[in-house]
Amino acid sequence: MIVAIDGPAGAGKSTVSRRLAARLGLALVDTGALYRCVALAALESGVGWDDDAALAELLPRLAIGFGWEGGEPKVYLDGRDVSAAIRSPQISQGASAVSARPVVRDGLLGLQRRLGRAAVGGAVLEGRDIGTVVFPDAEAKFFLTAEPRVRAERRFLELSAKGVPTSLAQVLEDQERRDRDDSSRAVAPLAQAPDAELVESTHLGLDEVVEQMVQSLRRRGLWA
Repeated sequence: MIVAIDGPAGAGKSTVSRRLAARLGLALVDTGALYRCVALAALESGVGWDDDAALAELLPRLAIGFGWEGGEPKVYLDGRDVSAAIRSPQISQGASAVSARPVVRDGLLGLQRRLGRAAVGGAVLEGRDIGTVVFPDAEAKFFLTAEPRVRAERRFLELSAKGVPTSLAQVLEDQERRDRDDSSRAVAPLAQAPDAELVESTHLGLDEVVEQMVQSLRRRGLWA
């Protein structure tokens, strides 16, 4: 079974996906982390986020993987743990930039599908276009969102907890820019799939969101 969770920046997709995958006993594929890894690798290699030719050369050389350590999901780039490095505001903007490049989306599309279908029992995948492009035939689709300021506040608290220096105003500004970029890009823009269930989390806690998704799967006979 493939469970696709799409939504805008700061909606809590990564946290919800992690909790839902654990609850269902499914693999977790953080597709957003793939684009973040490309953005980080490009930055470290001096490759512009809009340099299609250089990005095309860079992509085949990247080894991106997922794992667990101490009960926490980890992201590895060329053998090193980049779980924290790819969550910085700068890399968030870079991920939005590279994800708009057709050469990057084409390069990662096959990888995302292989990771999802190779998982024993199924997988939970989160991103911007999982239910519309990557797995349009996913057995379950959710579109997770919340009011913009609530999303920004959650992201600000997350960054602050990690010691990343920023302000709520800056996080909100970055988020608004990313929302515009993600929704207006020509290639695979952020959009709710017609058959995706909307989950509005503005007034819901993490456990409530996960429970709503689990109950939806049960109603549709996808989970016992």
